[in-house]
Order: sequence, then C-alpha cells, then structure tokens
Amino acid sequence: MSEFPEVKIEIPGQEQQDDSSLSSCSSSEPFALQVLGDSMEPEFPDKCIIIIEPNDKCSNEAYVMADIEGSRWFRQYMNDDKGERLVAVNSEYPDIPLEGLNWKVEGIIVQRNIKRDIKHYEIY
Repeated sequence: MSEFPEVKIEIPGQEQQDDSSLSSCSSSEPFALQVLGDSMEPEFPDKCIIIIEPNDKCSNEAYVMADIEGSRWFRQYMNDDKGERLVAVNSEYPDIPLEGLNWKVEGIIVQRNIKRDIKHYEIY
C-alpha cells in the first residue's frame, strides 16, 4: 500500500501515540481527531477537527475512517460504476480500490470544526 500517502491523525492535546491508544476508548463513543495534510481539502483542511461516530457500516459518499490491511485512512467511500473505493477530496491523491483488500469501516465522520465553523454530516 506504499503507493498511497497515508493521512496522519493526531489526538488534540496529546503527544503522538501508537494505534493501541485509540482502542482504549469505548467502541460506541464518538471521538475527535485532527486532520493533518491536504488529501481531504478543501472540505477538511489541514488541522481541522473531525468527530467520528464508531460504526462498521456506511453509505455511498460517506466520509469514513477505514482500516485497510492494518493502516487507517480518512477518505470518502464510493461505490458506483467505477467500483468500491476510497477517494480523497483533493484530486491530486489517487483513489484506493477496495476489491481484493482486507478492509473495514471503523467510523463515520459526523462533524468537522474549522476554527469554530462547525458542519454536520449525515450518517446514512
């Protein structure tokens, strides 16, 4: 999967930790992450805060946090005539085709906060 640049995530107010620290939250509680990088711009600019609702299902065009073969990705889920894939909002980043990969949705983005400008997203 090295051909796809991975979006870095950090927990605001905490030093960078390994992925095991994310599993310490209740699996049913929403949590916040900070976006690092430009792969989801302009909808989710660098350093904006996103709220993720843990869920293993999503609808077409939902913004999701997904695990693909052990790496976490923040992308938009698409399932159409081009197939099932994860798409970066920034067109400079390639799509991630999901066919044949071991992957799962870990959560759905339900809100973003850009300098207190809050936008909500529907889960389904």
